[in-house]
Amino acid sequence: MTREQERAELHKTIWRIANELRGSVDGWDFKQYVLGFLFYRFISENLTAYINEKERLVDQNFDYTIITDEKAEKARDFSVRAKGFFIKPSQLFINIQRNAKQNENLNETLAGVFRDIEASANGASSEKDFKGLFQDIDVNSNKLGSTVIERNKKLTNMLDEIANMQLGNFYDNNIDAFGDAYEFLMNMYASNAGKSGGEFFTPQEVSELLAKITIEGKSDINKVYDPACGSGSLLLKFAKILGKDNIKQGFFGQEINITTYNLCRINMFLHDINYNKFDIALGDTLTNPKHWDDEPFDAIVSNPPYSIKWDGDSNPLLINDPRFSQAGILAPRSKADLAFTMHILSWLSESGTAAIVEFPGVLYRGGAEQKIRKYLIENNFIDTVIQLPQNLFFGVSIATCIIVLKKSAKKDNNILFIDGSKEFIHSGNKNKLSNDNIDKILETYRNRLPIEHFASLIPNSKVIENDCNLSVSSYVESKNTEEEIDINKLNLEIAEIVKRQSKLREQIDAIVAEL
Repeated sequence: MTREQERAELHKTIWRIANELRGSVDGWDFKQYVLGFLFYRFISENLTAYINEKERLVDQNFDYTIITDEKAEKARDFSVRAKGFFIKPSQLFINIQRNAKQNENLNETLAGVFRDIEASANGASSEKDFKGLFQDIDVNSNKLGSTVIERNKKLTNMLDEIANMQLGNFYDNNIDAFGDAYEFLMNMYASNAGKSGGEFFTPQEVSELLAKITIEGKSDINKVYDPACGSGSLLLKFAKILGKDNIKQGFFGQEINITTYNLCRINMFLHDINYNKFDIALGDTLTNPKHWDDEPFDAIVSNPPYSIKWDGDSNPLLINDPRFSQAGILAPRSKADLAFTMHILSWLSESGTAAIVEFPGVLYRGGAEQKIRKYLIENNFIDTVIQLPQNLFFGVSIATCIIVLKKSAKKDNNILFIDGSKEFIHSGNKNKLSNDNIDKILETYRNRLPIEHFASLIPNSKVIENDCNLSVSSYVESKNTEEEIDINKLNLEIAEIVKRQSKLREQIDAIVAEL
């Protein structure tokens, strides 16, 4: 079976699980169970493969899944140091799933397993990476059924379906399917959940464009950061493009929503990013950033929430915050977009690049936002502005844009404006960036040359004269698709028509006279 066929089978299985349990659990809530059990299977197989590999150097027939819990305890400290967690053999996914139908207390068994996995990291350097990972998987929820018997039947079905997923195995070092399953699930739920789902997920094609912009010309990078990381798809795109080992110091991000924070950490593990290679924090990035000791970052990507409220000038500490103070003014309380932009700029390394998806209003709105744009332009921090097509993102149809920031890495005093509004293909009820669309935008970004009706290179001074307006349409003239009309030729054609009409009338009058 080819990789594409395996992927198709995997997706069919996920749809079947969703359809079988539809009705009792809302689609967007149900993802917690599917992703949770997928994660449970992943870490069980991950640990089993790791211990088996070590033990089979001595005993080729060693199998961690069948030894006693007492014997396995010898490997606890070793496992926690290497993997960040420990699971007893009796609590491995394969063993719990195998005995699920005969277990009248399956819900309580699973709750105990999840508690024990989280507790195994207590006191270790991985504690914060595992704490609360399973808290959204409520195995006693009435959504699964009104009785214990009904709930356990649903849980058994989910365990069986997850067990039957063709996800490869660790003996072959093939774990891509776990990450693929996660991305398909998130895409599926975001497509059907509207804004409530889409806010957690940036389409993979947009993630790819952002990542490739920030690593242009590089084969490796020290560390990457997303201050509003959601489920982590933007960060993990670097691992796919460069290879996870070429992100030297790891993946950093912060997320304010606790459910999404848990999803992001699970996503890291499912893409085989070990606990010591990522640092995902929980909290409000604008008022309580968690990575002061880790900045600056070489590549920053983000799709922060659009025009949300924040403390702004109601918090007297913020105007003196080094992230915001340089502009001399704070973003409006009702629109935090440029607060995220200033935060990102502050934590960007001198040689780094940041690519931010922005709400279009930040490009032209007046007041405090205009003053912040002026600061960014005068200091030559804005490298490129890219207009994206409309209807790319889940839950929102507006045409967003990308602002690319650089510090000393910028080579001129111009801003490149790229009109990518027509660069898309239709995919279902959404638009999508194709590989050709991405390549065209990237090539234009790389070459930094004007292209008629597509890209313009404008001096900073000209942009400032235009009220610091960064709207791409102000600098890139749209192609006129209306048919050109030759007025002289048209007049001749009209005169000829009038002549024919006159002759026709004369003929009709003659016929009438004869009658």
